[in-house]
Amino acid sequence: MLGQSRKIQIGVMGSMADLNYSNDFEKIAEDVGYWVAKNGATLIFGAEKDYDSLSTAACRGAKKAGGLTVGVTYGKGLGIFEKDNVDIVIASGMERGGGRELPLVLSCDAIITINGGSGTLNEIAIAYQANIPVIALENTGGWSKKLSGEYLDARKRIKIESAKTPQEAVQKALKLVKSKNEKKN
Repeated sequence: MLGQSRKIQIGVMGSMADLNYSNDFEKIAEDVGYWVAKNGATLIFGAEKDYDSLSTAACRGAKKAGGLTVGVTYGKGLGIFEKDNVDIVIASGMERGGGRELPLVLSCDAIITINGGSGTLNEIAIAYQANIPVIALENTGGWSKKLSGEYLDARKRIKIESAKTPQEAVQKALKLVKSKNEKKN
């Protein structure tokens, strides 16, 4: 159950710059971060040390809206990509593409995915196993498009919800978190 003092924590997961995503996707990611912050939630994202990403773009959007941002990075040390401008850095001590995704996703009440390669797929799978709501921006390609509206397996733990706009994705995330918390009470 969410306590009165804890904000909802929404993770934004998406492609790294080495996947050559479009500027349109970067703008979408910034908008997602903006709406997370405008709705009073904390943005959780994968803070990178060497590349930009759609997650770090979401951080920039949240900061534009005055939001609180928490970046989970790989390895040791608190150094991150200079554009991140993150409030709190958590050094996982784990490798990128390996263990870092576990504490990143498990620190979220819900995740929103934008495009996405293998790292995003790993994050979706972790959320699925942990029954953490996943909202995929279906028009952004990658794993978000492929898995939008689907279950990962026959267990049908949670359906990966679909959204067309950043604002819709954030509203769905908030609604799913509130619904999940009401069921616990």
